[in-house]
Amino acid sequence: MAVVLGYFVKSIQNYIDGRFTPGKTEFADVNPADGTTIAQVAEADAQQVDEAVYAARQAQHGEWGCLSVRERAARLHRVADAIEKRFACFVQAEVADTGKPVSLASRLDVPRAAANFRVFADLVKMAGLESFQTETADGAQALNYAVRKPLGVVGVITPWNLPLLLLTWKVAPALACGNTVVVKPSEETPATATLLAEAIEEAEIPGGVYNVVHGFGPGSAGEFLSQHPDVNAITFTGESRTGAAIMKSVAPTVKPISFELGGKNAAIVFADCNFDETVKGLSDAVFLNTGQVCLCSERLYVERKIFDSFVDALKVQAESLHAGWPGDEKTDLGPLISAQHREKVLSYYKLAHEEGATVVTGGGIPTFGDARDRGFYVQPTIYTGLSESARCVKEEIFGPVCHIAPFDSEEEAVAKANDTRYGLAASIWTSNLKRGHRVAQQMNVGITWVNCWFLRDLRTPFGGVGLSGIGREGGIHSLNFYSELNNICIRL
Repeated sequence: MAVVLGYFVKSIQNYIDGRFTPGKTEFADVNPADGTTIAQVAEADAQQVDEAVYAARQAQHGEWGCLSVRERAARLHRVADAIEKRFACFVQAEVADTGKPVSLASRLDVPRAAANFRVFADLVKMAGLESFQTETADGAQALNYAVRKPLGVVGVITPWNLPLLLLTWKVAPALACGNTVVVKPSEETPATATLLAEAIEEAEIPGGVYNVVHGFGPGSAGEFLSQHPDVNAITFTGESRTGAAIMKSVAPTVKPISFELGGKNAAIVFADCNFDETVKGLSDAVFLNTGQVCLCSERLYVERKIFDSFVDALKVQAESLHAGWPGDEKTDLGPLISAQHREKVLSYYKLAHEEGATVVTGGGIPTFGDARDRGFYVQPTIYTGLSESARCVKEEIFGPVCHIAPFDSEEEAVAKANDTRYGLAASIWTSNLKRGHRVAQQMNVGITWVNCWFLRDLRTPFGGVGLSGIGREGGIHSLNFYSELNNICIRL
């Protein structure tokens, strides 16, 4: 297991058919705040992935597949109860794995995990399906109605930035629809996926319904799972390049896929915005979770008449963020996830200089004089002065950084915001709601916020276009992905 009674043990194991199992090889789980190894993680080989898929298949054909919708929903509510019972353990595991502030994990990641199970448990009980009464050619009647059936075994591949939140965002609707799952969490954040097994067990969900295999992508558990012939669908959140690789691996068997991928999200700030609320909102949008959220805003377009004052105000916000120990309630900014990811972000900081950026603030590594200097922190960073063709404006950085550029007209702002191969999210800031509606409908993205950011109703469609993904999750859209709709036609 990953966590027992609030403290880490030395081994994080795979979870297959209701049992924790070691692997033939192990890799280190590293704390991003100080670079120390907090546990050894069992890497699943191809045989163990086979065993997990087989267990999931048997469970789906067995007790789990025979439960009524109401019975499944009741057990998912018990999972939510079990998460809340282990609240402190989940927070500790999430913080140790990711380095994110304890305040963020406590108010966002763990509460959303429980909420995901409750929302989809309730939704699957209420979700209706269409029916039609049809007149036949000879004047008789026929009744057509749809029924919802599970896909079977779903491969769930999750990222490291919001590991528990995004894991449960997929597992909850998959189980609600009667599927079973084999989960491959990020190798950077294995703990909470493993800890969730305890909640699954307590909820009396049969062995094999929820399985966890640890490892990497190519040549490891991720590739073994995505290429497995007995997996019926793949859902993945992560980098666009990884999504493209998974698409190739599932193509021969034409598996259903749901991808939520990267973003280079834009915010448009009009001069008539509520200035203070906008600065605070976009400070969150740029720097939350050290910029490691697919929805974060890396491109800010600000109407010229308030451009200088906005840049100055966001600089004050960035410099007020406290980069501290994750366990400190006063910490606003944690480390990046790994040394490798920090090198990527720092390479863009260097590239911004080469491309001619003006550094408003940041652009380097903070020093602490303690063990945090062995961690993976970077400074929150703001640039101006880059051209729209600069790589730092076009490519996703995934760190606490943004570029701010002025605009003179609504048409210019819309054109610049849409000039990207990504299409995940955007935000519009204005006191003119007619303009807010008008501009929002011109954004080539999956979700647009007006005068807010990261405000989610779990019933609404979520996903991106272009390099930002395929399909929609949330509400009935998740249920429609995790189930097959079969039509039945009866001549009356």
